[in-house]
Amino acid sequence: MQATTVKPKDRLQDKRLITRAAFFALFLLAPALNIFRYDLTQTHFVLFGFPLSFNLNLDWVVNSTPNAVAGQILIWFILPLLILVPLVLWVAWKWGRIYCGWLCPHFSVVETINHLMTRITGRPTLWEALKKGKHGKALHWAGLVIVCSLIGFSWAMAMLSYLLPPLPLYQDLLTGNLAFHPTLFLGVATTVFTLDFLFARHLFCKYGCAFGVVQSIAWMANGRGRLVTFDTKRAAACRDCTKACDEACPMRLPTRSHKRAKFSCTQCLQCVSACREVQKNNPEGSLLHWEPGTPSRQTVLIPIRQLDSEKAHGAR
Repeated sequence: MQATTVKPKDRLQDKRLITRAAFFALFLLAPALNIFRYDLTQTHFVLFGFPLSFNLNLDWVVNSTPNAVAGQILIWFILPLLILVPLVLWVAWKWGRIYCGWLCPHFSVVETINHLMTRITGRPTLWEALKKGKHGKALHWAGLVIVCSLIGFSWAMAMLSYLLPPLPLYQDLLTGNLAFHPTLFLGVATTVFTLDFLFARHLFCKYGCAFGVVQSIAWMANGRGRLVTFDTKRAAACRDCTKACDEACPMRLPTRSHKRAKFSCTQCLQCVSACREVQKNNPEGSLLHWEPGTPSRQTVLIPIRQLDSEKAHGAR
């Protein structure tokens, strides 16, 4: 009797859940723990509990020479930026929007609400056609709105705690003594975040997030950057599939298409996990893989020169 091979369970999304949950907790708790915030009342940053004023004390600035002040700005502000910015661009150039897919708190909310909305209506966003027989009960819709509102409020509170001393802020909120301007900020920010999470969460990731767009541009400049590739030679294996990979994509991208069609891919690899699940009984395995790309006209942002050379070669 031939022994059957049991494939190990795909743990890829479990790993992502750990990194996303840890970073989301850090995002919410960093101000309260004095890990990082900007104190408007003291007009300086706080980093790991210590005031970060770039050593530019007002009395020291008044009594120092312009060269000394410029030197402090260079050492404590400009040089860190000159190191951090190229590092971020290099990571994006090599791995794409990996921050978005593995850390970003907003994208964590995108995936969570996509999952809830799919359970209610069979579609992850309001902009897709309803699945037959799936309209969602009013109670479920009300629950979804409440969830979005609670997440929106937590985001608004977190953003405000990055600007005002967190513990007094929490105390004022609990005792009902919150001042007018913080109350106004919470109301407006909660409304904006709630509407974003309900109607435009993945659209914001695609078109509204400047940091995400910069990562995408850096990634598109590298023809060998890691991306989700499709094994076209085995495309026939997709014949009986229900487009599980496309359905799994939180950004609603054509996961089996070329790189330029996936400009805003967050490298969450949910499409890869979905394909692995569909093909789990296939000895050849998944058709989607996360691997270094092969430079071609489909892996650069503006492939005009290469296209022209290909046309010239074809004319011969």
